Amino acid sequence: MGNENDPNTQNGSGDNKMAEDTRAKKKWTLDNFEIGKPLGKGKFGNVYLAREKESKFIVALKVLFKSQLQKAGVEHQLRREIEIQSHLRHENILRLYGYFYDDKRIYLILEYAPRGELYKELQRNEKFPEGRSATYVYQLADALEYCHSKKVIHRDIKPENLLLGLRGELKVADFGWSVHAPTSRRNTLCGTLDYLPPEMVEGRPHDERVDLWSLGVLCYEFLVGHPPFETASHNDTYRRIARVDLRFPNFVSEEATDFIRKLLRHDPAQRLPLQQVKVHPWIVTNASMSAPSTAKAATTMSRINNNNKTTPAS
Repeated sequence: MGNENDPNTQNGSGDNKMAEDTRAKKKWTLDNFEIGKPLGKGKFGNVYLAREKESKFIVALKVLFKSQLQKAGVEHQLRREIEIQSHLRHENILRLYGYFYDDKRIYLILEYAPRGELYKELQRNEKFPEGRSATYVYQLADALEYCHSKKVIHRDIKPENLLLGLRGELKVADFGWSVHAPTSRRNTLCGTLDYLPPEMVEGRPHDERVDLWSLGVLCYEFLVGHPPFETASHNDTYRRIARVDLRFPNFVSEEATDFIRKLLRHDPAQRLPLQQVKVHPWIVTNASMSAPSTAKAATTMSRINNNNKTTPAS
């Protein structure tokens, strides 16, 4: 397979070729790819490192079993995921280049994220320093702002659904619970318990501001090492979420506490908007060279400073 971590294997021409072939409705088959090592195992199949033979472009090939999708009744969810993710273009969102299928399997051709799962990185480190956390939060906020501009609500932001790219940049990777909702209001209970907002727990309609709540929960987990409302029982977790029973360890800074509290509001209308998330003092102060990649951090800080010139901090 060659060196999958070599940036030269992931050049722009290969990416453009994949994109052009997808737009031209190229009929992909398994014969177009050399299959490498397994990258991960999911509920409905596995993900493999692969290389497209003609362009030599490295991808991640997600192989899903039709029988398992049908048994779980999630075929419509997969169709929606493909439809949404294939149209999104943002540096912090994993690209979906295309898909194909045979009698038994469905294959998704995905961007390869060499540094793997953010969840595993968090497990290894237990928690992240504020600089690294702030940079990830900024990148995710930028990606979510883009999604919301396209009327896409993610609805399942959590470490397990985030990957790390070649330069250590965050990549939103799983759109299984996402929805394109031009009418904004939704009623489906979905996502992961620890990340559910009060409006979902209480059975009320929800809109794109569920992603603001999840961003706050994620930031807390980055800094503390576990979600803020985690308990030994589901019922207790539900109750803590509904009450917004939020407690911070002493080592979390006042600015970080203020930032998280402004996202974890019971009333969705009071949550800090994404544009203001990106210029909050905690983000501006901490998203710096302590990020995983100094080059990425420099770019991030440049974008933050540009935003700061035009948008007042909340």
